[in-house]
Amino acid sequence: MNASLSYAELNAAAQQFGTPLYVYHAEKIEQQYQNLLTHFSATQTRFFYACKALTNIHILKVIKNIGCNIDCSSINEVKLALHVGFSPNNILYTSNSVGFDEIVTAIELGVNVNIDSLSNLEKFGQKFGASKAVGVRIRPDVMAGGNLKISTGHDKSKFGIPVAQLEALKLIQEKYQINIRTLHIHTGSEIKDVAVFMKSAEVFDVLLPHFPTVEVLDFGGGFKVPYEPGEQGTDMASLGKEVNKAMEQLSEKYGRSLTAWFEPGKYMVSEAGFFIAKVNVLKTSGDRIFAGLNTGLNHLIRPMFYDAYHHIDNLTSPEKPTKQYAVVGNICETDTFAWDRAIPAIEEGDLLVFYNAGAYGYEMASNYNARFKPAQVLYQNGEVKLISRADQFEDLLTLQVPL
Repeated sequence: MNASLSYAELNAAAQQFGTPLYVYHAEKIEQQYQNLLTHFSATQTRFFYACKALTNIHILKVIKNIGCNIDCSSINEVKLALHVGFSPNNILYTSNSVGFDEIVTAIELGVNVNIDSLSNLEKFGQKFGASKAVGVRIRPDVMAGGNLKISTGHDKSKFGIPVAQLEALKLIQEKYQINIRTLHIHTGSEIKDVAVFMKSAEVFDVLLPHFPTVEVLDFGGGFKVPYEPGEQGTDMASLGKEVNKAMEQLSEKYGRSLTAWFEPGKYMVSEAGFFIAKVNVLKTSGDRIFAGLNTGLNHLIRPMFYDAYHHIDNLTSPEKPTKQYAVVGNICETDTFAWDRAIPAIEEGDLLVFYNAGAYGYEMASNYNARFKPAQVLYQNGEVKLISRADQFEDLLTLQVPL
């Protein structure tokens, strides 16, 4: 696996802060961003980190300090970005089924806004007319992504304004003289095929003649991240080459200086994150050995929610011969991380590490079964620091009205 931290560093963090524990590596995040900058035109491309993947303010500070912009899915994410110090121009807010008051707040805060329904676009026109620039999210009716749960551009998706409603969109735009500056398309997550992104370019080519004020073509995100050993991610060199060429051609064709925007989330932080848990019990049932951990779907829900694969290693004894295990959690629920996984021989008390845990791990964690959420720590410049503590019992009562 493409590990950015060593066994020794991960073990040291677990010993210092206890388990379960999320560990992140700042330099790996920067490496991912630099890889994007290497392959895409500096003058025709902007990247906005899709912070729904991981919103800890220390991570957001890393993102800001490396020069990346930020993409938000809620008004509270926008406020977190402003709290960390992002300038409004470097913040993108892409709304989805939100009350119009959120959009108004975002506009008043001065951030870039994408609207994904005709209803809210009409309200925007009524309130702002031509006074504020805005983006619209188009649903291209393209099926792409790892599975239906993470595909967002197909014809049954809730996201975006269906491309078939182009005429209705134009009528609203013309009625209120709305300054549509951005056309946005996001087809899904875990997209490895460069051709899928280029289908978005083809859709933009069809749409551009209808929107003379558009300056930005937003391709969304969804870059494929390698989870399994030997798996390949999105070929950034190929994608960058094709996007750079397409942007030059579209700019020339329509006589405009067009800019491409992307919103990588998982790509930025997934490989920078590790989740460490302790083996509480070993239990044999027939020919199956269960390794029961001091964590569960309350801390890492992706395997149960998305059937997601996370490579698991024995952090305590990585050199031992492998055996087959079902790795399970301690929640009163079926919370299986892996059904039949080869892992270096496990003993009770061993620490296991889950790779690619930086995206949608802690961010989707909960207090289910009244369990505490784990701590998060950040390795940066060779030093490790706590960036959010583990829950304590009092935290379970914080929002509840006393008896």
